[in-house]
Amino acid sequence: MTKAEIIQNIALLKKEKNAIILAHYYQEAEIQDIADFVGDSLALAQWAAKTTADIIVLCGVNFMAETAKILSPDKRVFLPDAMASCSLAESCPADEF
Repeated sequence: MTKAEIIQNIALLKKEKNAIILAHYYQEAEIQDIADFVGDSLALAQWAAKTTADIIVLCGVNFMAETAKILSPDKRVFLPDAMASCSLAESCPADEF
């Protein structure tokens, strides 16, 4: 399958499933190119809260997807890489605050 065919299939699936792709600005260009919105973690959370899409695919780290789900509890939120984490967030254990 060519890159163009993959992009076309993703676009069709987004429409069929009423889904959007949100990407953090540090994602690779190929991910940003297919995203409906690219921004920092705050902007992604705000976009997730206001979207009318049923499904949010969040290309970022785990806390960003968690925040999107908290702000959009009735939507399905997917994190393509379940192991994606943030070294800064990991260095601040919640039980220490």
